[in-house]
Amino acid sequence: AEGEGNLPKLVLTSPQNSEAEIYLFGGCITSWKVASKDLLFVRPDAVFNKIKPISGGIPHCFPQFGPGLIQQHGFGRNMDWSVVDSQNADDNAAVTLELKDGPYSRAMWDFAFQALYKVIVGADSLSTELKITNTDDKPFSFSTALHTYFRASSAGASVRGLKGCKTLNKDPDPKNPIEGKEDRDAVTFPGFVDTVYLDAPNELQFDNGLGDKI
Repeated sequence: AEGEGNLPKLVLTSPQNSEAEIYLFGGCITSWKVASKDLLFVRPDAVFNKIKPISGGIPHCFPQFGPGLIQQHGFGRNMDWSVVDSQNADDNAAVTLELKDGPYSRAMWDFAFQALYKVIVGADSLSTELKITNTDDKPFSFSTALHTYFRASSAGASVRGLKGCKTLNKDPDPKNPIEGKEDRDAVTFPGFVDTVYLDAPNELQFDNGLGDKI
């Protein structure tokens, strides 16, 4: 379909009417609706002009998370992905996107690679799988993340499952984080928070404060 800024987007709909929208620019999921309620958030000042990455939804950070030797969060969110496979099942819909190296990526990160990103929409679930293959004749290292923006009420939101984790509090000084340990069952956000949780479990529960638990 035609999306914002005339950019092409994919619309995945499960048989139970859960729906996701994915822009080929950046391979960015911008919407995930369950029972017509969008659980993701796109910033009001987001632009869809291919000059800047889409600010919101689920942008890619690849091959670098955060600052480093190349641009912030890498180039995966600044390139066009392509569709290589799609599947329809009784209880879900899936699509696989591909990103390969090109002149833009090679100018800052001179490696050949293939990234395959599979998105599956179920009745009340959204799952993603990112597979990176080194297609070069030399080794490389990388970091990656899906930088998810959830729709939430900051006053009512909480995260469960982090109790006992070692913490690095980067507020007020990001360069000298304060070490600590999480002792709360539910982490809340009474003000600005910038904390890293080490060895976090694979599954967390996020209460968005709007009636949804993810």
